[in-house]
Amino acid sequence: MVPPVQVSLLIKLGSYSTLFLGVAYGAKRYSYLKPQAEEEKRIAAEEKKKQDELKRIERELAKA
Repeated sequence: MVPPVQVSLLIKLGSYSTLFLGVAYGAKRYSYLKPQAEEEKRIAAEEKKKQDELKRIERELAKA
């Protein structure tokens, strides 16, 4: 086995700083997209309620 090599401090710093920047970017992007997704879910739920109500009315008319 070959003994592990000593990694440069500059390379370690670059690696960890890139990791940190990626996590920070992800958190910022998530906080940006979350309200939009919640709005889309709310609209989809309203549309589903309307569709369910129309289906219920159609069933009642079909029975009558």
